[in-house]
Amino acid sequence: MREEYITVSQLNRYMRYLIETNENLQDVHLKGEISNFKAHTRGHYYFTLKDETSRISAIMFASQVSKIKFVPMDGMKVFVSGKVSVYETNGAYQIYVNSMIEDGIGNLYIAFEQRKKKLQEEGLFADAHKKKIPRIPERIGVVTAPTGAAIRDILSTIRRRFPHVEVLLFPSLVQGEQAKEDIARQIKRAEAFDLDVLIVGRGGGSLEDLWAFNEEEVARAIYASRVPIISAVGHEVDFTIADFVADLRAPTPTGAAELAVPNQSDVKNYLIQLEIRLKKAMLNRLNGNKQALKQLLSRPVFKQPLRLYEAKEQQFDLLYEKLKDVMWQKIGAKKHQLELIKESFLFKMPMELLDTKKQRYVFALEKLELLNPMLTLKRGYTIAKKGEKAITSIADVEVNTSIQITFQDGYALTEVKEKYQN
Repeated sequence: MREEYITVSQLNRYMRYLIETNENLQDVHLKGEISNFKAHTRGHYYFTLKDETSRISAIMFASQVSKIKFVPMDGMKVFVSGKVSVYETNGAYQIYVNSMIEDGIGNLYIAFEQRKKKLQEEGLFADAHKKKIPRIPERIGVVTAPTGAAIRDILSTIRRRFPHVEVLLFPSLVQGEQAKEDIARQIKRAEAFDLDVLIVGRGGGSLEDLWAFNEEEVARAIYASRVPIISAVGHEVDFTIADFVADLRAPTPTGAAELAVPNQSDVKNYLIQLEIRLKKAMLNRLNGNKQALKQLLSRPVFKQPLRLYEAKEQQFDLLYEKLKDVMWQKIGAKKHQLELIKESFLFKMPMELLDTKKQRYVFALEKLELLNPMLTLKRGYTIAKKGEKAITSIADVEVNTSIQITFQDGYALTEVKEKYQN
């Protein structure tokens, strides 16, 4: 009886076998709404696909995730393809997704908002990075399809408004899978042609048709361009990420051409106004200079220039007299100092001063002679030394030690046998 029982693992394995050998379950196409979405750190996606009444677990491995163009999120409606199998650990059957596309305009709008938020946070839309569109360009580039209404409208508008400008076309795909790379490549290529401004765009279409201008590759190429860019995508109501990154957004390709070049008649009128303003400014400057010259010539110094010379002559005379007074004061002071010197004792009796100095010198020599120890020795005295030091007290003498006795004409060493103190 017990041999009739099988394990749970055996059952789940068998169910997996039944499902995986069913050809109808190996290529399943489902549509539904995502819920419980989780992006694993290893790159796998885990989520639930549901409709109004049912749900199924789903997994999409990292190798397949890299192929989709958007980030799934709860509430997003999608189409998925994959195979159905059983996860033996819990016995649940699930779909292993190998492709996923968004279901309808709503999901494209969600992807648009996600990308817009990301690039805005990175600073690609900041006004600080916007370049100024030149007022009167000489060379304009256009990145768009070589055929179609957009290029025709742009060229006809430029020829009508300002035919003197040179226009270069950089043909590009504007729709489809390869369009984003082509648009970005042509934007980068245009930088080598010394352009004043570059128009990037296409004619109208659905959100899917315009989607290439919402791609990151195109947005980053516009942001990195050294040439000022005017975006011209779709109709006036259409907004793409390219519009937010571009230096200037035009509502239509025709509008882009109007923003890129001035109207020839407006330029002529502007030049006429500049000429009028220039003539008026020159006339005002000339009249002002004439008036200033007239005022200068009316001054007394120009009418009677010798008056200016006379004033300077008078000023010179005053300075000259003042200088003479100062010089005579200095001379008088020096004369007075000389008279005082002449009246001094030193000037009148210089020899008496010399005799006084001589007497002081002789007196100093006599004092030094009296203090000379050699005179004391000549009178019969001696000097006792211990080493280089003179002995002045019996306390400095020790018995059985030698001392030096200095005479007038030499010295002798003697040994102390006894000492006596008064």
